Amino acid sequence: MSADPLNRAGTPQRGKTSRPPEGEAASEIEVRRSARRRRTVSAYREGGRTVVLIPARMSEAEERRWVSVMLDKLAAQESRRALGDTELAERAERLSAQYFDGRARPASVRWVTNQNTRWGSCTPVEGSIRLSHRLQGMPEYVVDYVLLHELAHLLVPGHGPDFWRLLEAYPRTERARGYLEGVAAAARLPHPPQGTRGE
Repeated sequence: MSADPLNRAGTPQRGKTSRPPEGEAASEIEVRRSARRRRTVSAYREGGRTVVLIPARMSEAEERRWVSVMLDKLAAQESRRALGDTELAERAERLSAQYFDGRARPASVRWVTNQNTRWGSCTPVEGSIRLSHRLQGMPEYVVDYVLLHELAHLLVPGHGPDFWRLLEAYPRTERARGYLEGVAAAARLPHPPQGTRGE
């Protein structure tokens, strides 16, 4: 089954509005099933809601899985389009206020292109946070997790129990860590020689 977030074709067979999965932004999600749609799944934003178009024959479990996948794809597209250094710093300030009562106050937050083995870094003495450009285009909850991770280092150096207790406040910590571990593992996979196809 392929995902095509730009394909909006298909006459809805039935509509259903549901709440987002736990931890998602508090916007409505409308799932539209279409008998004309055979394989593609797509999604787009429409005002304050997200519309996800799926084949009519899809099971409820497949629907839940694809809604989550498409929300991540849309978030990645939006993150790729909009997040510069200024927005990144503003986002860090909002996250600090929301999860750390505003106690983590970085002097600077910016994207860098020289971090290929780490997702982010923090220099507490200077109050500077740097995120790897490789995060650009990843889902928002992943970028937020890395920002929170580095903000936490402004409060607690190292990765001891106090540090991880701070991050427990963010409900998507485990999911974000799993996503980043998957990206890192995929980067280590051997690539087949050009001109061959995997079975």
